[in-house]
Amino acid sequence: MTATESTKAAPFRLDGKYALVTGGASGIGQATSRELVAAGAHVYIADLNLAGAESLAAELGAATPIPMDVTQPASIAAAFEQVEKLDILVNNAGIGHVGDILRTEIEDLSRLLDVNVKSVFLVTRAAFPLLLASHGSIVNIGSVAGMIGIKHRLAYCTSKGAVIAMTRQIAVDYPKELRVNCICPGTVDTPFVESYLTKYHPHEKEKVRAEVTARQPIGRLGKAEEIASMVRYLCSDEAGFINGAVLPIDGGWTAA
Repeated sequence: MTATESTKAAPFRLDGKYALVTGGASGIGQATSRELVAAGAHVYIADLNLAGAESLAAELGAATPIPMDVTQPASIAAAFEQVEKLDILVNNAGIGHVGDILRTEIEDLSRLLDVNVKSVFLVTRAAFPLLLASHGSIVNIGSVAGMIGIKHRLAYCTSKGAVIAMTRQIAVDYPKELRVNCICPGTVDTPFVESYLTKYHPHEKEKVRAEVTARQPIGRLGKAEEIASMVRYLCSDEAGFINGAVLPIDGGWTAA
């Protein structure tokens, strides 16, 4: 069987590739770790929750758990001491916040920028020599919140808009050396959303759940596996002409 025939028989394969997924032990990160291993990659599951990363790695087999605080350069440097080769970086770790400009404190904004933006810069910079050596692929997990305004999400929209801008800027600086793209999910059914409902709407969870579901014209929340499938595609050879792209997966939200 020729290489072309093999690709046609099994598209979007990542055999022999090494990937690192931040926040890889839960939600979209966990689904992405599973998807990349299924595609043939070995995945470094980087997470603050080391126990969760270890449990997932044991289940997946072709995976290595790595403790990482994406806001701390020392923690990132220690993590990358365990990584000798890297073809794929998925910047997935992130947090949310609810509040308009009058209900967002400086500390809130700083925290969102640290976890959602500065972390992408720090982890990507640490990974860059390895990715340049492999002509690798970076996928940043943004959000539709970086593309449109969402009520009471000042800090979150600001942070995700910055991730989109960073993605495009890196693609412009290094167009032939590697590829970098940004996926912008709508509301996805993950522990991230569940924790938001519990924290901010404990007495009306089902009402607010229905409201956030209705934002997607398709009439449902997204699935973490659907985001993971796009990550896999963007990292595959078949996506070799996609660079600097911002790709919404949002059930039609940004089209409405």
